[in-house]
Amino acid sequence: MSDFAINPLVLKENIAAALGDKAAKITVALGEVTVEVSAENYLQAAQILRDAPACRFEQMMDLCGLDYSDYKGVGREGPRFCVALHLLSVSLNQRVRLKVFAVDDDMPVLPSITELWNSANWFEREAFDLFGIVFEGHNDLRRILTDYGFIGHPFRKDFPTTGHVEMRYDAESKRVVYQPVTIEPREITPRIIREDNYGGLH
Repeated sequence: MSDFAINPLVLKENIAAALGDKAAKITVALGEVTVEVSAENYLQAAQILRDAPACRFEQMMDLCGLDYSDYKGVGREGPRFCVALHLLSVSLNQRVRLKVFAVDDDMPVLPSITELWNSANWFEREAFDLFGIVFEGHNDLRRILTDYGFIGHPFRKDFPTTGHVEMRYDAESKRVVYQPVTIEPREITPRIIREDNYGGLH
């Protein structure tokens, strides 16, 4: 392994050369390289990033879903759902972020990359569970954090903060029961203490 991480501008050039027209956009910000690819080119681009001699991203460190429907409070042009991966090359001491947007907002579908990096297995299940992004080719795509009977995807920005159902232990039936949410949504304004000597402080 090299002693020093490669210059991000050099890494950008190396990735651009390896991916060619498979890369929709490559940017450098805060010393980090981000590559955006289309859903159509996602699987092939990921394999190139893993195998190309100047890339060699052997490890997928993280994969997460993103919902851009209310990005910075105003939304974003283009598709709503995105998947971002963080890839690591141990042999070349370099990192890259790979982003891909699902084409259909109503039914976001992307290819699974578990055949390239088996570490993607649980991460893709999490993105499916929390954002509703379907990974085609995943051999066990089911919920991983929420209950099997859970309705909806709680990290979507239009999902209510209270949820749809709540559960409680019912002493009479001696079991856990589900019921519609009874919490009333309300806005809480913090209490401001203006006493000069509050808590004995001077």
